[in-house]
Amino acid sequence: MVREPHPAEETLQSELGIQRLLAAALVDRGITDPEGAGEFLNPSLDSMHDPRLLPNCEEAVRILMDAREKNQRVFVHGDYDVDGVTSTAIWARALRRLGFDVLPHVPHRIKHGFGVHEDAVFEAMQQGAKVLLTCDCGSSAIEAVKRAKQFGMRVVLTDHHEFGSEVPAADAIVNPHLPDNKYPFPHLSGAGVAFKVAQRVSEECGATAQQFQRAFLDLACVGTIADVVPLHGENRVIAHFGLKVLSRTKKVGLEALMRVAQIEPGAKATSYDVAWRLGPRLNAAGRVDDAAIALQLMLTEDPEEARALAQRLDELNEERRSEEMRILEQAEEAIQELNLADEPLIMVFAEGWHRGVVGIVASRICEKYNRPALLAAVDPETGLAHGSARSPETFNLHEALMLHRELFRSCGGHARAAGFSVTSDALEEVRSALVRHAGEVLRPEDLIPTRRAIAAVTPAEVVHRSFIELERLEPLGEANPKPLFFMPRVRLLEVQPTSNAEHVRFRVEAPKPVYGIGFRSAQLFEGVRPGDTVDLLFRAAINRYNGNEYPQLILEGLRPAVE
Repeated sequence: MVREPHPAEETLQSELGIQRLLAAALVDRGITDPEGAGEFLNPSLDSMHDPRLLPNCEEAVRILMDAREKNQRVFVHGDYDVDGVTSTAIWARALRRLGFDVLPHVPHRIKHGFGVHEDAVFEAMQQGAKVLLTCDCGSSAIEAVKRAKQFGMRVVLTDHHEFGSEVPAADAIVNPHLPDNKYPFPHLSGAGVAFKVAQRVSEECGATAQQFQRAFLDLACVGTIADVVPLHGENRVIAHFGLKVLSRTKKVGLEALMRVAQIEPGAKATSYDVAWRLGPRLNAAGRVDDAAIALQLMLTEDPEEARALAQRLDELNEERRSEEMRILEQAEEAIQELNLADEPLIMVFAEGWHRGVVGIVASRICEKYNRPALLAAVDPETGLAHGSARSPETFNLHEALMLHRELFRSCGGHARAAGFSVTSDALEEVRSALVRHAGEVLRPEDLIPTRRAIAAVTPAEVVHRSFIELERLEPLGEANPKPLFFMPRVRLLEVQPTSNAEHVRFRVEAPKPVYGIGFRSAQLFEGVRPGDTVDLLFRAAINRYNGNEYPQLILEGLRPAVE
């Protein structure tokens, strides 16, 4: 499937002086006017919205400034994923720098679960905290907020999750999803919200916005990219400038983590580095051990401690990978045995699965079968199952869970990612209800995996300038993916296996040599020989080697050309 050309492509080409491929990519992102395209291609910190536009931001700042004046302890409660850890680190580092008495905390996934646990509120009270400040959590913490208020604490919630049927009775809730608020960009990550509000606190203490941003864009960037929020608007600005700061960060924890992730010191950090190298290692702590390890890494000023903590996260990530493959294999067996592959929604559960890893496996099953996927780890001792859900764009998980919330002990999240807990004897009822709901909401065509190229490309258009221009789309990620192109009826000239039999190099007929590589694509070339005419799906790349660079096709699909 190839998107039809849009009249705006020619306008963008002429007005901005860009090539057709970049113009097509911009239009595919809904950017059709030259002014909007210019803003997208040239992010500016000046385009960031005033934090005071966030709902209740000024009340939150007033409460925190009052705590500073009275030297009252602030208990910062985050979450156990990358977004929660970086949010907590932003708050802890910023407030300490400003002279606050701060006690940071992230929950243990297994012991506490998602959100603000009442045990944490009790700990905050015991530690003498007078303010409970949440980040990347709190929007569903009805009972925990009540308990904090009973203990005499003022409660400030900074979060980006959607609300359930009830809003917590906090003193200030800063969340762009609050009903009727006028904040122009609702898609901030938890780290993004923390970044914005902490900036206002810093300004109240005499710092400039620029000083604060230079100090904390690296952490905000890691949380934003790793949380898979849309990388446009403010998120694009945070990611773009945050990667620059990350490349030269002086935070010893980030430096140590980059080293174990094999990111060269001083090298240009990319969204890929965050999403696939740094993020998984930070997440591994919360998944298979304790997120406090990741938080301590983000807070430490001791290089030796940083090296030890980063190495520990690397080990935990390897443990996570092994557990992920084990659960995936068992989940696939269950899908086949129960004939679930054709259901509009897939839900599987079992004892012995690690509840910190089922979310990753749910993502893989969702991607493979192109339908909502829910996985739950059953604990026979407690009689509870804890699970994670992932969904394509065609299905709103948050809405589905809220419609059936009476079946769950707890549930919440976003449209495409959610978590839940349920008694194990209710799992079949939950599965039946959600499968029935998905059948009513999803159309048959929604379940068919499709890949849509943004433009058809001729071999003559595979030139250095066009491919270099596409790098201006960086940082890539959610809602800003690497563009997919279609090259119809092209003649293969060479097909060569690499040292790894799964990968294949190839060359196609063109005015100038056009090379490509297919990773894990050997099966696509079965029955295909040099001289054959084929259709290609590819993503554009620049191959840089030994001081030279040239355009390269990264193969995503291949088929014999239709006569």
